Amino acid sequence: MIDPLNLVAILLMAAVTYFTRVGGYVLLRNRTLSARATAVMEAAPGCVLISVIAPAFVSDRPADLLGLAVTVLCATRLSMLPTVLLGIASTGAARYLLG
Repeated sequence: MIDPLNLVAILLMAAVTYFTRVGGYVLLRNRTLSARATAVMEAAPGCVLISVIAPAFVSDRPADLLGLAVTVLCATRLSMLPTVLLGIASTGAARYLLG
């Protein structure tokens, strides 16, 4: 069973990610953005997602550290979606195998 506070945190992070992406388009839909502004708009959801994996950097659980290593390796070679999916899958597998 998931802790209610964890569920609230996950839902709030999802909402922030969604509204960051949609809010930018709604507020700026009639404007022409510079290349720099476009890059900032595209990077914002990634900044929210990094807050999800940041606690793993201070974890003492080997499974979490292994999942973090896989995620970092994938992030250097793959796009966002495969990186997230492989990070989740590797952490789940490591937790199952390592206890």
